[in-house]
Amino acid sequence: MPKNMMTKVGEFAAQLERDLGNNLVSFILYGPAVRSEGTGEATTLLIVNDVSPSALRPIETHIASWSKKGNPPPLIFSFKEWQSSTDVFPIEIEDMKEAHILVRGEDPLADIETTRGDLRRELEREIRGKLLQLRTEFAAAASEGKALGTLLLESGRTFFVLFRATLRLVGTAPPQEAKELVAGIAEVSGMDATCFDWILQKMSGKKTAKLKAYDPIGDRYVLQIERLAEFVDSFDVTSADSAQEQGSN
Repeated sequence: MPKNMMTKVGEFAAQLERDLGNNLVSFILYGPAVRSEGTGEATTLLIVNDVSPSALRPIETHIASWSKKGNPPPLIFSFKEWQSSTDVFPIEIEDMKEAHILVRGEDPLADIETTRGDLRRELEREIRGKLLQLRTEFAAAASEGKALGTLLLESGRTFFVLFRATLRLVGTAPPQEAKELVAGIAEVSGMDATCFDWILQKMSGKKTAKLKAYDPIGDRYVLQIERLAEFVDSFDVTSADSAQEQGSN
């Protein structure tokens, strides 16, 4: 975790707790910062009893100040919304369960469960949507090496989140390290892991070759994301659940 992350999150949480009082149910830190992925961003979740504008007004200045410092504003749920969100946000919930720190209140992830069917549906929707976006941006960036590199790095971070969700879908615990994560998703989906070498090296801070216009690294990357979409689309949840039940007997 980046230096002083917990200090600044703790100070922010204290402000929220002071001005929300009994309205605060839970406040957690989650995501890349908890996984020590080198990001300075503090992604947080705030759950309250009352989410009406008047109930949240006491903390609006704190959230505005927090955002101006470069941090994403916290996701804000009512307790009721959170309890009924497992079928809508299974990817996000499972990702939070895997890497989070309870900062204030009760742990909102302790007793919440998602289903494999809901996970597959959201995962297919997210991958298809991100793939369409990738194709559009790739068409605009492919002719310029620097723009192409920026696109691959930024989209890679997004798809790595979906890699973790895909491994959970097939019943495998996703590795924490990015290199092992790529190897794991390649093993279950048939993707070519070597197509992500440039992104992995860039993410780790290693010196990488500059991409050139219409670099084949970009073409291979897009083709592998298409293969991931096909894998998730054809994944049989019923068969996977049956196999898991038989294995536990």
